[in-house]
Amino acid sequence: MEQYTDSERRSLMLACCAAAFITPLLSTMMNLSLDALGHEFSVGSHSLGYVNTAFLLASVIFMVPLARMGDIAGKRRLFISGVAVIAASCILAPLSNDFWIIILFRVLIGIGAAAVACTSVSMISDVFDRGRRGWAIGINTTCVYIGLAMGPFVGGVLNDLLGWRALFLVILPFAAVAVFMISSFKHEIAPCAGERMSWSGCVLYGVSILLAMGGVINLPAPWAAASLLAGLALLAVFVRQQYLSEDRILDVRLFRNRMFSGSCAAAFLNYASSYSISFFMALYLQSLQGMSATEAGALMLVQPAIQAFLTPYFGRRSDIIEDKRILPTTGMLIIAAGVASIVFYQVDTPLWCVLATMVTVGLGFSMFSAPNTSIVLSSVPPQDTGEASAMISVMRQTGMMVSMGIAMTFISVIMGSADNIVPETYGDFMAVLRISFVVCTGMCLAGAAASMLRGKQASEAA
Repeated sequence: MEQYTDSERRSLMLACCAAAFITPLLSTMMNLSLDALGHEFSVGSHSLGYVNTAFLLASVIFMVPLARMGDIAGKRRLFISGVAVIAASCILAPLSNDFWIIILFRVLIGIGAAAVACTSVSMISDVFDRGRRGWAIGINTTCVYIGLAMGPFVGGVLNDLLGWRALFLVILPFAAVAVFMISSFKHEIAPCAGERMSWSGCVLYGVSILLAMGGVINLPAPWAAASLLAGLALLAVFVRQQYLSEDRILDVRLFRNRMFSGSCAAAFLNYASSYSISFFMALYLQSLQGMSATEAGALMLVQPAIQAFLTPYFGRRSDIIEDKRILPTTGMLIIAAGVASIVFYQVDTPLWCVLATMVTVGLGFSMFSAPNTSIVLSSVPPQDTGEASAMISVMRQTGMMVSMGIAMTFISVIMGSADNIVPETYGDFMAVLRISFVVCTGMCLAGAAASMLRGKQASEAA
């Protein structure tokens, strides 16, 4: 096993943390620029939805193939390429004079983010031993939450002062830090060097995810249901192909491991049940509570700020606690309590209640994220950490899209559109809110069950 110095571990950690900060910052900042983009390019809420969904969809489609590519060509090399794609796209995107060109750059940013996500956590797992892995993953996850926390505030300020184009440029210094620090880490980690890439598997996986997730985010349209079913059918074909083939991009046999499959299911249900909170809170606070974008963004800082503050602590605790299920399962139950509280909101719910929801969900995420990720990576052999890291990200991004799919489906069925939130439609909006979070509470409880039933002890393979 290759040995790494403390200096090398520190350089890798700083590079991964700088890159981990970039993606959520870009995502949350853009949410507060949707109104400006809509006015400048004369597009409605449905088209504006592609600003985020194009990024998420691209990242899910490319995550698994890029993880395999990293295992073959080198994780460090792929990490640098991913950061470079993000940086180049963010330099060119502000020059766009067409809305759909911006969407194209969001796709490219999603591809770059996939390359970063499937290599950064994997390299941390490879370089840090079991006694420090949870702590290291906790620090990396904290940087994600700092990006989430800073995004609304920084995005609101920059959007008001300089316009939406400036938002893309703010990540460039962090991209430079990531590339500079990874250059100090001279080791190339390529556990599958010399093996072949299954391009047919890449195409089959990509098409199945495109059809399935494209269907989810466009429900309840009839063609969307057909697309979802076709995507799921092709995904089943992909799983069978990967099981039988020697040249594969994903070792589906990993899911035989109950610890691994249970942890992935818990991650998916976690994000599927909670990602739409920020979407609904932005609409609720601004349209019903009459807050400005800056005020709403400041209040919404609370949840990710708590996550950024507490995640390293629970990451350290996960290294020493004997039953690895306790922290993530408890975290899921706390998130379920926060999600369920939204069901009881009224049009004029006091802001302290909204604050309590943010605090509760933030605490639950702090207990869940790093410990669950550490369990996933500890449940597979070292040569499979790249695939395991990719699956964590796939579960997260897919969960996010399902969460938004649920939200948009109920909006379409009950309200028709989120563009018409006026006093006359407040009742309909509150009905959407309650029904959505009843469903989300159920998924969160199912995630807690999956977390507890995955088995008591992680494998010693890692």
